[in-house]
Amino acid sequence: MEEKTQIHQKFLTGERALFQGHDLKITDTIFDDGESPLKESRNIELDGCMFKWKYPLWYAKNISVKNSTWFEMGRAGVWYTDQITVEDSAIEAPKNFRRCDDLTLRNVSFPNAAETLWSCKNVRMEQVMAKGDYFAMNCENMDIDRFTLYGNYSFDGAKNVEIRNSRLLSKDSFWNSENITVYDTFISGEYLGWNAKNLTLINCTVESLQGMCYIDNLVMKNCKLINTTLAFEYSTVNAEIDSHIDSVLNPSGGIIRAESIGELIMERDKIDPEKTTIICKR
Repeated sequence: MEEKTQIHQKFLTGERALFQGHDLKITDTIFDDGESPLKESRNIELDGCMFKWKYPLWYAKNISVKNSTWFEMGRAGVWYTDQITVEDSAIEAPKNFRRCDDLTLRNVSFPNAAETLWSCKNVRMEQVMAKGDYFAMNCENMDIDRFTLYGNYSFDGAKNVEIRNSRLLSKDSFWNSENITVYDTFISGEYLGWNAKNLTLINCTVESLQGMCYIDNLVMKNCKLINTTLAFEYSTVNAEIDSHIDSVLNPSGGIIRAESIGELIMERDKIDPEKTTIICKR
């Protein structure tokens, strides 16, 4: 394997400062004013680096980033880039990661994650924090553990996603999604999961107004619904709820098991009540 060229403690400016760079090990270096410094780069290791301007990593491949920082103007930082790992880093800039394939994020914070992680494939996330709307729109094949999200409209149109041990404060999450499984997670937000297909929640706690509606094949196992009203409208559902449900509205069919239900609304002019079995312990 070819030995990497060392770049250490440099202050780089100007557009495309290391354009088409390859086989580089870059440490403690600042990419200042100047767009696209590492555009079309290959086989790059970055450690302790700072991105202070736009579009640093576009159309790149085989990238490793550690202990690094994207400042606010390092916007749209990583687009069309494949085989990239980012670890122990802070990404202040919005609109990062678009149309990337084979992306790993480990111990990364996104305090301004608006429109971040769009249309990416084969994504692994571990111990990530993000604050911003429209996170992970249209992503596919995601494996997520210990994720904390503050932001609405997350995972819209996402497919084939597993989430574990996480906390999502997110209105309208999982809209138009397909094949989503969530384990051991707290979710709070209105209109959870509308228009989804094959949404499974296991050992989760949910707080939602009109949550889990318009879903084709909703499965819930050992879940709690806290302050959740008008749930399951027009959804086909197989739910095991280990708590009281405040209200249920017009499920399309299936079975709902719960400790109790405060208000059960089954309007015969809208749905066939006979298609849904309701079982309450009290």
